[in-house]
Amino acid sequence: MIDIEKELEAEGVSRSLLEEVRAFRDAHGVAEEARSRIPSPRFVYYGRAVWEAAASAVLCGENLLLAGPKATGKNVLAENLAALFGRPAWDVSMHINVDAASLIGTDTLKGGEVCFREGPVCQCARLGGFGILDEVNMAKNEALAVLHATLDFRRVIDIPGYQRLELDDAARFIGTMNYGYAGTRELNEALVSRFVVVDMPVIGQDELCKLLLRGFPDLKSSWAQQLAALFDDLRAKCDSGEISARALDLRGLLTALRLMERGLSAQAALELGIINKAFDPFERQLTADVVWARIPKDANREMFFGA
Repeated sequence: MIDIEKELEAEGVSRSLLEEVRAFRDAHGVAEEARSRIPSPRFVYYGRAVWEAAASAVLCGENLLLAGPKATGKNVLAENLAALFGRPAWDVSMHINVDAASLIGTDTLKGGEVCFREGPVCQCARLGGFGILDEVNMAKNEALAVLHATLDFRRVIDIPGYQRLELDDAARFIGTMNYGYAGTRELNEALVSRFVVVDMPVIGQDELCKLLLRGFPDLKSSWAQQLAALFDDLRAKCDSGEISARALDLRGLLTALRLMERGLSAQAALELGIINKAFDPFERQLTADVVWARIPKDANREMFFGA
């Protein structure tokens, strides 16, 4: 398991800030029913300035909105924050059909009696977890309005017909937001004002290289550098409008590496993880040209992994 704190010390994150994080962990225990929800990340977000900003906001009791383009590590950072602070995490996928009941909870039958079944937001609030609201700008504003009292200084959830739930002192909410996905919408000002916004920078080659070597310890350093450069080449093509952002897929690159680690050829793995994400034949060929300019088609597991 990755020791997030040691990784951040190596990155040069403020020691006094990490001491405050340790004090937070010591001051806020975790209920037994929620311990299994504390994340054990496989990947680490690298970026000292972003880490210091995000951790400081959490220590100040603020909720975070991680905003940025595709492949900037928003979900990795959200999971890493929960792991660093030792808090259980609730992942809530936001979409157009999310309503108040999906977030807060609803009536149900138990033992022949009507009772309240907690939704993820209520569970997170009661147990002092970190609620990760994934792609928060895909949900309808009417659904998110139920969170206004939860996210501001009141820190309460009024459940109609039931009790008034006060948030645990350790509870925080982290929204992630991508500018360019289909189906996204503008967040209303009332909601945005309840978050501090972290503008997520594009991942650099050095940081991506670290991420790849941390996630795949047997990966040769020279190939990690080539893959990081390949990802940068794809981003340049996207920025110039030559290809769409479909192929600029960090998850796809990691998946391709996992497939290669299993023994699949580099050609098949990179086609599955990256090239085939471009559905237009012309765009797919452009993407393939970028990939094969960096990676030999006949590369195999032994070339990528090992001493």
